[in-house]
Amino acid sequence: MKVVVGLGNIGKAYENTHHNVGFLAVDALAKALQVTIWKHKFRAMVAECMVSGEKVLLVKPETYMNLSGESVREVVQMYHINPATDLCVILDDVDLPAGSLRIREKGSAGTHNGLRDIVQELKTTTFLRIRIAVGGKPEYMTLADYVLAPIKNEAIWPAITKAAQAAQHWLEGASVSSIGQTYNMVVKTNE
Repeated sequence: MKVVVGLGNIGKAYENTHHNVGFLAVDALAKALQVTIWKHKFRAMVAECMVSGEKVLLVKPETYMNLSGESVREVVQMYHINPATDLCVILDDVDLPAGSLRIREKGSAGTHNGLRDIVQELKTTTFLRIRIAVGGKPEYMTLADYVLAPIKNEAIWPAITKAAQAAQHWLEGASVSSIGQTYNMVVKTNE
């Protein structure tokens, strides 16, 4: 079984904000995979499908961003998921130019509290993460205000689509390096 988690915050106020690009990418992936039925499980919205003969779980935690790891841990424990090979997390990144993607198979959480909580709950830094760059905050805004602000930079929307496509190719068995070459992204593996 493979698990793709999109990070975000629940509620209408957060729908198209920078911090919700993970949710948006998982929604785009669900649409591409023709998934329409979502259920409340593991303190998340969860959808199941098959890709290349393997069961796939799409997950959007409803624990709010900073507690995302609680929901992800429940999924990993329930299905005995090996994070190193079977978990992909899609999230926002404020440290890269808006519209780019970075894929890593392991690494630190950096400044991202949702990713930090997943690392703490799973007790590992080895799992695939697809970071969608939302750009840095303007000087007049706090980081919290920026990530919770609506997306205005048009370069971010195609990056959300590319992140969903990259996750789909990973589900289909493509390697991280081949995904990077396909999408001409910022790619770093095994750091």
